[in-house]
Formats: sequence, structure tokens, C-alpha cells
Amino acid sequence: MLLRNQVRDPFFPECPVRNVISRIGGKWPILILLTLEGSDKPLRFKNLRQTITDISDKMLTVTLHDLEADGLIIRIAHNEMPPRVEYTLSDRAKSLMPHINALVDWAIVNINEIVASREAYYNMQL
Repeated sequence: MLLRNQVRDPFFPECPVRNVISRIGGKWPILILLTLEGSDKPLRFKNLRQTITDISDKMLTVTLHDLEADGLIIRIAHNEMPPRVEYTLSDRAKSLMPHINALVDWAIVNINEIVASREAYYNMQL
């Protein structure tokens, strides 16, 4: 049951699946979650940026904010000079990771056939 004041995705306000997938379905949220899961300690912005080399600073910032807003990551701001901020997975994200890892495993098993299918499809279009 959706509450009147609940924050919802404006494109998919009544569908929980589309609402969630619209936030985590892109490559950046999944890569950030996988990167944080693969670390044995919280990571700083700089560490995430160095690991995910093709993401821009702006996109990393926006995606981190979205993941934090959805309760998937925890932002840890240390009260020191200079300021230090770290990110880690929340328990909610940890419960999601087996599903993301299953998708990663499926992609690894099926990538060659997918690429072959794409090539065959696009060659037929010529």
C-alpha cells in the first residue's frame, strides 16, 4: 500500500518493480554496488572514481545521492580536517547483492551467445 506522502518515482508511481528498477537498472548503480561489495572496508569517493574509471565525477555524485536516498548505501561523514566521507553498503543493499550477483553470473555465462545473436541480427538488417 502506497502512502500519500511517500516519495515515489514520477514515471512509475504505482509500480514497485518499475520504481526500483528505474533507480538501480542503469550501469552506474550496479557498478557502484558491486564495487562497494567487493571492498572489505568503506570506500571514499576517490576510490570509487579510480575503480570505475569511465564514470564522471558528476554522475558518480548523482548516483551516490540516489543510492543513499533509496537506503542502499550508507554515507559516513567523519568530523575531521580535512573532511573525510566514506560509503558502504546498507543491510538493504546486502540483501539485494545476491540477486545482482546472479545477474552478473548469468551475463558471464551467456555473453558469447548474446554477442553472436546481436551480430547475426544486425547483419540481417544490412
